[in-house]
Amino acid sequence: MDQDRTPHPEQPGDEGIVCAGCGKVAEGPPVTWTCSVEHGVRHYLCEDCARDNIRAIEGRLDPQWW
Repeated sequence: MDQDRTPHPEQPGDEGIVCAGCGKVAEGPPVTWTCSVEHGVRHYLCEDCARDNIRAIEGRLDPQWW
């Protein structure tokens, strides 16, 4: 049953967590960012990218269509 779980994200090193949309690097824990799991891989979106794409995110469109 553990194989059905989403794996925990890798702990950020010096580079931190990076936005999948614009490449912005989070300063500390990105508590206001959006996290999405696509094909078993976690992707993070900063506040600005999440706002710009909220309808596509809520509609569960594949990110390549954003």
